[in-house]
Amino acid sequence: MKNFFFLLPLMLLFSCENQPKSEKINDLFQSDIQVLIQDVSRLELLVKSDSISAQIQKQFLEAHKSYKTVEMISEYYFPVVSKAINGPALDEFEEDEGKTLPPEGFQVIEELLFPRYDYRLKEELLKEIGILSANLKRLDKVSQTNELTDSHVFDAMRLEVFRIITLGITGFDSPIAQNSIPEAVSSLECIEKYYQIYVDNLDESTSTLVLKTIEEGKEYLKKNTKFNEFDRAVFIRNFLNPLSKGLYKTQMDLKIPLIKETRGLKTTAQTLFDKNVFDAEAFSAFPDYETTPEKIELGKLLFNDPILSGNNSRSCASCHHAEKAFTDGLEKAVSLDGQSLVKRNTPTLSNIAFQRVFFSDSRVTYLEDQAVAVITNENEMHGSLKKSVLALKKEASYVTKFKKAFPKTAIDEFAIKNALASYIRSLSDYDSKFDEYMRGNETFDLDEIAGFNLFAGKAKCATCHFIPLTNGTVPPSFVKSESEVLGVPDETKKMDADLGKFELTKAEINRNSFKTPTLRNVALTAPYMHNGVFKTLEEVIDFYNEGGGNGLGFNLPNQTLPEDKLNLTDLEKQQLIVFMKTLTDKKFYKQKMP
Repeated sequence: MKNFFFLLPLMLLFSCENQPKSEKINDLFQSDIQVLIQDVSRLELLVKSDSISAQIQKQFLEAHKSYKTVEMISEYYFPVVSKAINGPALDEFEEDEGKTLPPEGFQVIEELLFPRYDYRLKEELLKEIGILSANLKRLDKVSQTNELTDSHVFDAMRLEVFRIITLGITGFDSPIAQNSIPEAVSSLECIEKYYQIYVDNLDESTSTLVLKTIEEGKEYLKKNTKFNEFDRAVFIRNFLNPLSKGLYKTQMDLKIPLIKETRGLKTTAQTLFDKNVFDAEAFSAFPDYETTPEKIELGKLLFNDPILSGNNSRSCASCHHAEKAFTDGLEKAVSLDGQSLVKRNTPTLSNIAFQRVFFSDSRVTYLEDQAVAVITNENEMHGSLKKSVLALKKEASYVTKFKKAFPKTAIDEFAIKNALASYIRSLSDYDSKFDEYMRGNETFDLDEIAGFNLFAGKAKCATCHFIPLTNGTVPPSFVKSESEVLGVPDETKKMDADLGKFELTKAEINRNSFKTPTLRNVALTAPYMHNGVFKTLEEVIDFYNEGGGNGLGFNLPNQTLPEDKLNLTDLEKQQLIVFMKTLTDKKFYKQKMP
């Protein structure tokens, strides 16, 4: 018996050394949750004891940094709980349940504490901290039965790098305190801690390079802490892109399989900016009807043929001109009657495949349905898919092309809309100067670099137009596309009467809400906004710089755009425009841009 107790520590050590690496990571994750719970508990005690404001704010920042150590696994396995802990401080309408849910979590608490804490809000603050504590306990509970695999760990690590790029250093989840740069250190430390567990089985050169990249990235963050001055272009190119590549290489070296899952951002992504890193099929409702060259060719013909309109006078191309990045250059297109105008500005079709909703009011979920909505709209094409099927069957050339594109079916309504959607999906190139710069194949001048840093920093563009898609599809999962209440004026400079998404949901928070569009090829798609009210990018930037509709004096209680002025200088405004011009697809490079 004496020998048994002597050997027990050795047995435990042997057991720990042979514990699966993913289990070790789960143990670390659960330990970090406890630290986070304690940090929030300390915050609650400070508030209850009426400690000085600076001390309370400091503890909040400490607690939020602690969240960054659990974010990687929490967001990966428990996205619903994570949203309750660290989601945007905005009401959200649940369409399935038909009710509006109030926000909760760190960002709600941040609004109560920054820029200064009003002690009269103590009870409200304690209530929100209590809700946060309950959600953290919920996270702790669900984590107890969580089973990680090495494949999922490496997938989660790369996604955390992408989260730092898209949501972290842009200030998305620290919009008021603007503590995003120091918090990114915690995110890198978490990746480093998990990565270290795999080092023993690695070639030293690979692990040394990855750990060196992390260390140098942390040092860069610590030396450059000011949010508005932080060089995101350098940080992404020199540290985050090499890190995600290194994590991918490590996974391959260790022969850990990639996750086999169809999703918007491919599981094979080495960086967020790889060519063809987004999967258009994953955004489609019809995975069994994948895009093919034959469908694209057929869709292009249909797109340019007035045969789909009610009176054979108008095609899709009548309002979506290829040379204007598939817009028409008008505030609003002329209706089919040749006299009145359609309700809204013609949106670009270029690079829109990677969205989860379509039209300004988000009323359609899939590209196939978007095509149908336009064709059957009495003001746009006033056509009928049923009649189009009959007309196309009479055209021998179309019969042949449909047979090639859809060998198992005859010409039918689905084939028409699937061919059109396939063509539109093909209009996503992601070969702009910006893309090539992020891939290390292009250089930016000083104004372009400054413009990007403004876009992702002080100007707050990237908190709605997420990098790299620059639309409202939320990274890094890319499963939801957002709409925003901006307070866009009409041509008389009064609040625009278009109610937007409210017409669909009847939810007050959606009143005057419009889908966040892509900024790809934005230099070619004037005029801007859902009503085409702004003729130039300068006017658009001035609108945002003033704080949107509320900044102009409109009374919009549900405005989601921060109403504080951005205080951009004239030079900064021009640098923003210089950067946005780098979002132009290569095929448009030689075209004259405004």
